[in-house]
Amino acid sequence: MQLIHTVSELHARLANEKAIAFVPTMGNLHEGHIELARMARKRGTCIVVSIFVNPLQFGPNEDFDKYPRTLEADCVKLQGLADVVFAPAVSEMYPAKQTIYVELPPIANELCGEFRSGHFRGVATVVLKLFNLVQPQIAIFGKKDYQQLAIIRQMVTQFNLPIEIIGAETSRAADGLALSSRNQYLSADERTEAVYLSQTLAKVRESLVGGANGYAALEAEAGAALAKRGWQVEYVAIRRQSDLGIPVEGERKLVVLAAACLGKTRLIDNLEVCL
Repeated sequence: MQLIHTVSELHARLANEKAIAFVPTMGNLHEGHIELARMARKRGTCIVVSIFVNPLQFGPNEDFDKYPRTLEADCVKLQGLADVVFAPAVSEMYPAKQTIYVELPPIANELCGEFRSGHFRGVATVVLKLFNLVQPQIAIFGKKDYQQLAIIRQMVTQFNLPIEIIGAETSRAADGLALSSRNQYLSADERTEAVYLSQTLAKVRESLVGGANGYAALEAEAGAALAKRGWQVEYVAIRRQSDLGIPVEGERKLVVLAAACLGKTRLIDNLEVCL
C-alpha cells in the first residue's frame, strides 16, 4: 500500500491503471468505511481510498477543526485492502481559492441541506475534483449519507462521467446504531439512547409496510416521539428513493430519513422501504 500526499505523485502512480475502484472518505475510519474498501477490492484491480477533511462542506459553526484526524491508524486498517491512500493537504486540493462550484438542484437545499447551508455544494465540488484526479471506473459510497449519494448519482449522470456509482448498505452496531465517526462524541448515556433513532425509523417503515399512507402524520409522530425523549429534531421525512422527491400515494420504493441532535452530536440515519 502506498501513501500519497500530492497530486503529482497520484498521477504518476495511477497513470497506467485501467480498473480503479475509488472510496472517498474523510478518515477516522470505522468498520463501515472498511466494508466499502472490501467491496472495492472485489470490483477493481487498483483500490484508491482518499482521506481528506474537506473544509468546503463544513459551515462556520460546525466541527471542521475538531473533526478527528487519525491518518496513521486509518492506514493500518487499510492494509491489504487499499493499493493507494491519497491524503492531500488542503493546499493541495485547493491551490487557489475555490470560486467555481458545482451548482446543485433544489433537493440539495432540503432535508440536511436545509440545516447545513452549502454543505452539498462543498461535497459535490470536492467529489468532482477527486473524480478528476483519480479517474476511477467505479466509486463506492455508503447509503448512510443517502442524500449525498443521491446528489452524487445525479451529478455523475448529468455530467456524463464514465463512473459507476455503487451504494453500500449502512453498517450498523449490534444494537442497530448506524456507524459514524461522530458517534465517538456521544457520552455513555447518549450512546445508549442513540439507538432510538434507528428504532424510530423502523417503526415508520413498519407502518408503511402495513399500509399506512399518511406520510405527513407519520413524519410528525416520529419527530414528536424523538423530541419527547430529549432529541433536537431537524427532520423526519418520507421520500422517493429515486430522487428524494415527496412521494405520492402508490409509490412503492420509499426511504425514511431523519436527522436529529443528541446533546451536541448530530446524527443521521435512513431506512429504505419497498412496498
